[in-house]
Amino acid sequence: MSVIDTIKEQIESNSILLYMKGTPRFPQCGFSSRASEALVACGERFAFVNILEAPEIRAELPKYANWPTFPQLWVNGELVGGCDIICEMAESGELQELVSAAAKQQGDSEEA
Repeated sequence: MSVIDTIKEQIESNSILLYMKGTPRFPQCGFSSRASEALVACGERFAFVNILEAPEIRAELPKYANWPTFPQLWVNGELVGGCDIICEMAESGELQELVSAAAKQQGDSEEA
């Protein structure tokens, strides 16, 4: 499986996915810390990929996503954006709505 296939599979398999430096419990950069804190505050489970442990994904994802930086939040297969966008959406309440809807949608599909 190619790196791009792995990335596609991760995005398709997780309705809420954060590519970040480190983990939500131990973020390795300020931007990843702020982004994961905003997601955690939404109260829904989300998947994450520590790109520091996956250098091939770290190298290929910016080209695939056409987004040069990390973190990257993907919801329902769509790139939402990076730290600034995530934090702005959290402040406006938009992130909570998006994440809750995605979690509910995933919950509905898991029950089927």
